[in-house]
Amino acid sequence: MNKAKNIQQSPNFRNGSFQNLSETPMFPDDVTYYKVLRDALKRPKEVKPPMPLPSVKTDLKNIISEKPVIVWFGHSSYFIHVQGINILVDPVFSGHASPIAGMVKAFPGADIYTPEDFPVIDMMIISHNHYDHLDKKTIQKFKPSTKHFYTALGVGKDLKRCFLKDAQKVAITELDWWDTEKIAEDIELTALPARHFSGRGLKRGGSLWASFVLKIKGYTIYLGGDSGYDTHFKKIGDTYGPFDIAILECGQYNTSWPLIHMMPEQTVQAALDLKAKMLLPVHWGKFTLANHTWDDSIKRATIKAKELNQPITTPMIGEPVILNSSYPSKEWWEAV
Repeated sequence: MNKAKNIQQSPNFRNGSFQNLSETPMFPDDVTYYKVLRDALKRPKEVKPPMPLPSVKTDLKNIISEKPVIVWFGHSSYFIHVQGINILVDPVFSGHASPIAGMVKAFPGADIYTPEDFPVIDMMIISHNHYDHLDKKTIQKFKPSTKHFYTALGVGKDLKRCFLKDAQKVAITELDWWDTEKIAEDIELTALPARHFSGRGLKRGGSLWASFVLKIKGYTIYLGGDSGYDTHFKKIGDTYGPFDIAILECGQYNTSWPLIHMMPEQTVQAALDLKAKMLLPVHWGKFTLANHTWDDSIKRATIKAKELNQPITTPMIGEPVILNSSYPSKEWWEAV
């Protein structure tokens, strides 16, 4: 069962590709591909941690909670459990975040979870089709235990490629920005804008990228996906906020691509725009995709959050966050 719209009918699809709300060039006018490549080849050794990262091995199959429990696995992969419902977002457990296994490897200690550690997944949410968010090997392993996939418009074709001849048997729902899917009486998922791009290989913009609002069992959670900073955060906050928690990207930024990923200080401002009661910074702590030191993003985000009085939680990989109950805040990266 596949619920999909024709991408040609989307108001966000123009001139042969999906577009951001604001003009969003990949690089500023004074940045060339040569400069980006040169800088990547000169990355300091501190882009990777000097020792295995600490982590917590939570028994995911036996979590029982009336309140939402969120478990982060490094980068943008996280699990949400509430009242018997299991949700998994952008899982990448193959050990790398690229089409070639030897590239973009997970940090030692950051890949302690495997698909076998998970219970049956009621909802798997894929924000967009980049390799660090949609991992073919991981998706294939989760297929037997996943009831339904939810993703942005056009990404269904990439998911189907993971399943080959069994693709038509997989339940996939694609959502355009501002579409809402009522999943149960007390569960709704709404796809919303993000400022980013899509593409696997050379073609860009053939599918949409999205953030999501998850309303579940009386809680409202913002799933940020990947996004540069823009006015959409305030609009979403005004329309759907306040949020019990906002899970926002914080890492893999660079002045060479300032519009498609946020600087850490912008992550905190986005949480304020969203009217988030709590910020969980993700998109860091597992892969090197930029030139900053591996822990620079979380250091800068925590400093800015204190300055702006934005509550922030900083769990170790695998350490549960429980809404309205437990918000880990230890600066554990200082000991690495």
